[in-house]
Amino acid sequence: MDDPAFQVETDLQTQSLLLAAANHDVRALRDLLRNTSANVQDTETGFTPLHAAIAACEPNEPVPPLVPSKQVNGHTNGETTNGEIAQENSADQRQELEMAEKTIRLLFLNGAIWNDLDSNGETPGCIALRLGLKELYELCVDAGVRAELLLSRLDEYQRLGDTDSEEGGGEVAEETNEGAEREDLNVEEGGHTAQEAADESTQNPNYLSSILTFDRNRILDRSDNGVMMEWETTLMRRSAELLLPSASLRVLNVGHGMGIIDSIFQDNSPSSHHIIEAHPDILKRIKEHGWYDKPGVVVHEGRWQDVLPGLVEKGELFDAIYFDTFAEEYKALREFFTEYVIGLLDPAGGVDREGGKFGFFNGMGADRQVCYDLTNEQIVEMDLFEAGFDTEWETIPIPNLDSEGKWEGVRRKYWVLDKYKLPTCSFIG
Repeated sequence: MDDPAFQVETDLQTQSLLLAAANHDVRALRDLLRNTSANVQDTETGFTPLHAAIAACEPNEPVPPLVPSKQVNGHTNGETTNGEIAQENSADQRQELEMAEKTIRLLFLNGAIWNDLDSNGETPGCIALRLGLKELYELCVDAGVRAELLLSRLDEYQRLGDTDSEEGGGEVAEETNEGAEREDLNVEEGGHTAQEAADESTQNPNYLSSILTFDRNRILDRSDNGVMMEWETTLMRRSAELLLPSASLRVLNVGHGMGIIDSIFQDNSPSSHHIIEAHPDILKRIKEHGWYDKPGVVVHEGRWQDVLPGLVEKGELFDAIYFDTFAEEYKALREFFTEYVIGLLDPAGGVDREGGKFGFFNGMGADRQVCYDLTNEQIVEMDLFEAGFDTEWETIPIPNLDSEGKWEGVRRKYWVLDKYKLPTCSFIG
């Protein structure tokens, strides 16, 4: 609508809502939300009411230097000490945080989106983490978990709706999904996060048709996005130790890439070693490096979605399974462990084993700490548990990849965090 009066009224509503959120004025906010969306954004800062409510809690200036108190007959002369100032500031801040929590809960109840970005590329949770506001950060994580679980259920509902007639529930499912799309994590499996969800090069069909560039320590796609990099070796070596600790076991790896984890698996002389790879350029390198001729190795050319049904039908079983693909969303990983791992992983898991082990490169949401936290030890663990798996997490420190020059020449970083959560999964019981 081009009506200037309407535009002014809209801007005033937005600013009023942002101001009420920043002041943690729950009563005013509740009144405003009756006629205004909780997801308005400031045109300059990109702040939503959630951003404003959290940013307003930035800690005060440091406490002033100690002021000695004068005592008369054992009593202070009325001058305020450093400790008293600190206590007053602490009490004020606790009260402010309590009001901020009420404000944030009200916004979430009115449909506020947990992962909207401001003009600095920060979500509300990013601001809370940067300011050290643990309670507010956890509120954002919890809201993200609820949103993502709901979206996964809506996705299932939409698939069911597709089987109905055109006059049935299909339109409802389509409208519901459209409204929920903004909150989707849009994370890609295999450690390579979709920072730019609209980037066509990070869509699986386009990736598989792209030309890859190989050098000594990385693989880049045609858009100079990192597909796989040498710095991942430490993480994959630890996964291999947990998944395949002894020789003569059966292993399946989905996604060969640079061959890092497959080479580590080979060091343990597995009795059978199946590799699934879909990209033509990587398959060419697999042949050049003699993988087809290695003892016990079987290379399957194609997408895992096309290969695995045949392995299940043949009754193939493995003691260890690893998954690391590129340009696939989290729902692909969920399909992998709910539909296929349960049929391919041997519950006995070989000699002297408690059972078969399953692992994956855990890089989902690794472009923002809030996305990584809620995705992995929240959503993924719950989905694995529902599928019948128990998951153990090991935290591994990551060096500063920027200072080491790892991202030089790479257009999009798929990892920016300082800790990696390594998952090892086994059947419950």
